[in-house]
Parts: sequence; C-alpha cells; structure tokens
Amino acid sequence: MELSKEQIDDILVITLKTEILDASNAKEFRSQTVQLLENSRKVVFDMTQVKFIDSSGCGTLLSCLRQLNGYGGDLKLSGVQKPVRTLFELVRMHRIIEIYDKNDDAVCSFQ
Repeated sequence: MELSKEQIDDILVITLKTEILDASNAKEFRSQTVQLLENSRKVVFDMTQVKFIDSSGCGTLLSCLRQLNGYGGDLKLSGVQKPVRTLFELVRMHRIIEIYDKNDDAVCSFQ
C-alpha cells in the first residue's frame, strides 16, 4: 500500500493512496503506520481516495487511534467519501474518531 506523508508544524498528515482498505491490505497499512505514529502525537489520515472500507479497515483505524491515545495523541480523518462515511455512521465510528471534510479543517482542529 502506498502512503504519502506531510508534516504541518507538529501535525502529521498521512494520505492513503488506495481505493480500498480491507482485509487484503489492512495489515500492511498498520505495519506501515506503526512507526510513523510512534514519532507523532497529532495525526490526520487523508481518506480522499478510499472508496471502500470493511471491518478490518475500521479495526486498523481504531488500533491507530488507540496507539496515539496511549502516547497522549489523537487521530482525525479528512476527506471521507460518502460510502465510507455511511459505514462509519452505521457502526458509530464517527463518534470515536473526528471526521472533517478537508485536511485544513482537521489540522486546524488540533489548535
């Protein structure tokens, strides 16, 4: 799975460059983000390109949130597409992880 990262002050923005986050790539995604999250406390996942997510993908996002919370950090999502957002609302993930329309809004929410 390809990820790109951008540092904005003390906030790390990670862009997922995939249309699908599911059982086929959730483990790879998690292994790529573990080390990035160890060095950051404020993280935004840009989900603009993700069009489908399953329970494995949701579990991976929650695992990232747990890791960051353990360090006193937080995770926010941006650019969540409508089908993915619908699933998040169905399983109530939108109550656990803050979701923003744009990266700028997510980054500003840390201030």
